[in-house]
Amino acid sequence: MTPFLTFTGAVERDPAIDAWLDTRPVELGSIARTWFTLMRQCGADVRELMHDGCPTACVQDAPFAYVNVFRAHVNVGFFHGAALADPSHLLEGTGKFMRHVKLRPGKILDGASLEALVTAAYQDIRMRLQSPS
Repeated sequence: MTPFLTFTGAVERDPAIDAWLDTRPVELGSIARTWFTLMRQCGADVRELMHDGCPTACVQDAPFAYVNVFRAHVNVGFFHGAALADPSHLLEGTGKFMRHVKLRPGKILDGASLEALVTAAYQDIRMRLQSPS
């Protein structure tokens, strides 16, 4: 199995994340909060931390997804997004591992497909953690 990125310091609930979300512009912050809340609800084993200035969801110390707010959009990103099935073609990016979905206020979103990606990313990292190295 290929080694993967891990972090230290993930906790059950990081108050810095809610504080960060509270400081974002309301329209964008509410989008980011919606999707990060979904990440938090993936399972009892989800932990979180701020990494590179972004709220990041992990299982144990292995990240699976993050949100970030930019001037005009929100990214919902996946650390192993290149490995996820994406039949709705929501994922953007060309990196070896990471992919993201851009969300813009007022733009119609295939929420069910994005929710499926979040769930798949969570399940994927759990499987990676269970696989022998």
